[in-house]
Amino acid sequence: MHLSLRLQPCRTGDGLPLFPAALPGADVWPAHCLTEAVPRPMPRMSVGTRLYTEDGTALFCVTGRIWLTTPPRLSHAHAYSCPMLTALTDIAPLPNMDDAVRLEVRKEGHSLAWITLSDKGSQGMREDLSGPAIADLAAAHLPLCHSQGFLLPDDAARLRALLTDLALNQGYDLICTTGGTGLSPRDIAPQVTAALLDLPLPGFSQAMMAASLSKTPHAAISRAVAGVLGQSIIINLPGSRKGVQENLAAVLPALPHALDKLHGDPADCGG
Repeated sequence: MHLSLRLQPCRTGDGLPLFPAALPGADVWPAHCLTEAVPRPMPRMSVGTRLYTEDGTALFCVTGRIWLTTPPRLSHAHAYSCPMLTALTDIAPLPNMDDAVRLEVRKEGHSLAWITLSDKGSQGMREDLSGPAIADLAAAHLPLCHSQGFLLPDDAARLRALLTDLALNQGYDLICTTGGTGLSPRDIAPQVTAALLDLPLPGFSQAMMAASLSKTPHAAISRAVAGVLGQSIIINLPGSRKGVQENLAAVLPALPHALDKLHGDPADCGG
């Protein structure tokens, strides 16, 4: 798949929304937006998708989706949900800013979101060690095209909203939570996750429980769940770095195959 875009000068790391030329107001949207050169429906691009030049240089990576509010000149128009692109290299001004650049759109690898649930962590009172452990372990076993961490208090409504957005709007492949899997009054990860799932993955939960019980009998009180929401796999993990490593290691061997099947791989499972 290819897109023809009108590029804006930017530096590595800059974020630029991508606005469809097919929608009203494409000619008056703020200058920091990228716009398509050819009016047509915007293809769906999940997080981790990259845009490449003809020589194979990656210019942008999709790192989220945002709602663009209506410019003042279009006071009666709607807001639009647009991909948020992060520049992967410096882009100099073009001789003619109206010229379009044809870019190839493809996604290679998987996208990972990890959510740390911690009241103290969200207030800056505790360093998050378990979240980065998820990113490190996953990157060592899966080809990752994008990863992003999120830090929340132990709040059911905020976790529900974030899981829904990451899975159904932004399109992350793998979403891991850490913390909130036990019996404390503020432990809300399992019930929030279970209420959202399209499909449970009891085998993942059983594998994690078996791995934890081999280390400590206290693992029996874990209520962690795993399952599918949209085309995302969600896994609840413990709140400690050690617990994250033990539990995630128990399911990592099955994750590549699970993600392939979830995304429509037609190959036979037998071997």
